[in-house]
Amino acid sequence: MLRQSLKSTISSALRRPYHPRFISDKVGTTSRANWTRRAVAGVTLVAASALTTTIYADSDVDPKTRPTLGSQVRAYFVYSMCSIPALVDASPKLLSMTSAVPGLKQITEAFVRVTFFDQFVGADTAEEAIPLLRSLRAAKKGVLFAYSVEVDQKEATGASTFSSSTDNTANSFSSPNHPPAENYFPYERILKEILHCIDIAADFEEGIAGKSVHESEPHGGRTWVAVKTTALVPDAHALIALSSRITESRKSLPKSSKHAVVPFPGSARIDDLDSILHPSNANNSDDRIPLTTADIHQIQRLYADLSKICAHAREKGVKIIVDAEYSWYQPAIDALTMALMREFNSRGTARGSEKVQPLIYSTHQCYLRRTPAQLALAIEDSRTYNYALGVKLVRGAYHPHELDAHSAASAARPSPSISPDAEPPVWREKRDTDYTYNECVRMLFGAIREDVHGSGAVDAAAAAKPADAAPRGWSSWVWGAGAQVAPAYASPTASSTPRIGVLFGTHNWDSCALILKELVRNGLAIDDPQVEGGIKVSGAAMDRVSIGQLYGMCDDLTEWVTSRISSSTPFVIKYVPYGALEETMPYLSRRAIENKSVLGGGAAKHERERAAQEIWKRIFG
Repeated sequence: MLRQSLKSTISSALRRPYHPRFISDKVGTTSRANWTRRAVAGVTLVAASALTTTIYADSDVDPKTRPTLGSQVRAYFVYSMCSIPALVDASPKLLSMTSAVPGLKQITEAFVRVTFFDQFVGADTAEEAIPLLRSLRAAKKGVLFAYSVEVDQKEATGASTFSSSTDNTANSFSSPNHPPAENYFPYERILKEILHCIDIAADFEEGIAGKSVHESEPHGGRTWVAVKTTALVPDAHALIALSSRITESRKSLPKSSKHAVVPFPGSARIDDLDSILHPSNANNSDDRIPLTTADIHQIQRLYADLSKICAHAREKGVKIIVDAEYSWYQPAIDALTMALMREFNSRGTARGSEKVQPLIYSTHQCYLRRTPAQLALAIEDSRTYNYALGVKLVRGAYHPHELDAHSAASAARPSPSISPDAEPPVWREKRDTDYTYNECVRMLFGAIREDVHGSGAVDAAAAAKPADAAPRGWSSWVWGAGAQVAPAYASPTASSTPRIGVLFGTHNWDSCALILKELVRNGLAIDDPQVEGGIKVSGAAMDRVSIGQLYGMCDDLTEWVTSRISSSTPFVIKYVPYGALEETMPYLSRRAIENKSVLGGGAAKHERERAAQEIWKRIFG
């Protein structure tokens, strides 16, 4: 019965009159909506049974690494829903409303669990995610592990501090290793879970190699841990207060300063934390934005907790990725991350780890206007102060919220935005974000090439400058003669221990192709004659370069990259969040909205088609 039902449903979904590929551009919105409803309704009944059933078709492929039939049906259903913009936009409110009604709450959670949760979340606990980690590693993929905790953005206007995922109830945080702890605040429990996550990551790598990460991987394994800063502070307003103070202090910089020309949220300076780490020596000239005693204590506690995480990660040989967040938090997060990198990524000191470097990575969002100049200054700072720079390069996840917040602030309406600039912090058009991302890719490869080959002074920004860069707004002050923001590297010799490491986070086919091309162009990889379009990546490059993608998204792009890379360790790292269903609801709501941009331009249709074709092959050969 299941086989016949699947055959009927899939053949209907693939039938020519209803498939999106054959819908004319002249077809109206109503017709498209009707098709979408038919497709979703048709697959829902099958999904109810198939999502909870593990079915493998006969194949020579190792079943441990091959997605199950149920997962393919789930993917088809989820991406069909994600392609309905009105439903995606309404999803946070719908989840909030249905979760507040007894009875309906249980139905909603059951539905979310077998669809969006299973598609985008690794497991309820770190231990339960281990089989997934094994499966991904068998498929030549690493993991960026993340305890998924989101701050409710109502806190920005004072409504609340944490989402329901960090409720103050005693039993809101528990796992086999962490029983309910009545005496812990949410941020304290989250700290404990992150430390536990680092242990799980290290134990997993040790289990694979039969020895510690320090012994088996000279520069670290391929199971890393992500940290969300706002989840580790009692009140995220303290971060906004520090960000406001840092932003205000930029106004007193001389016009000749490179930092003075960087758009909001600016670029980090080491003195940004003087009022926190050295309050008695802090410059009082920026007291127009004073910090309360409570703010100072919270940030001091946050920095101590982040240092504890980094020290534990250094001991275990696990890399830490500090996630980027909304622009009103970012100046504070940048300052904290720079201080951590200067301490834990330092080279040749007792505090620095000479093996796993970079240990700490900061996240740079290319939808921010500041990013080219900020990134160039970050490279310069790392060379000046002799620490390894860790970079996670992404496009950005909060674009609609940033535009809305800036618009509200400009109209004198309540808004969390603290930007002093007339223009919003983010590019208005996606093409500008795409352009920025690819130019930053080239800039970073210039720095990586210098680190690996030591061929003398290399101006990475000049090497990255395209022929048509002159008309662009930001390129004139990143690469132009007037600003001279971009650094020149003067180290004449190559380095065995990386001075820079980059995780390129992207689901864009063009950007992935560019990354592979830049590996070859910069002498970090060679063509692989045994694989069409394939390359062999050097060990030095593997220590410094990887691609990151979200678990549950764009798996065919992931497979395309992994199939073309010949390397000693996984080149692609999947971002795998975990947490109880209630804890991950805010993450899932945000992920659905993000999918609108990631899956735009026909990508959602492509994901559905790919899942449908795989289902057909599994059942009918």
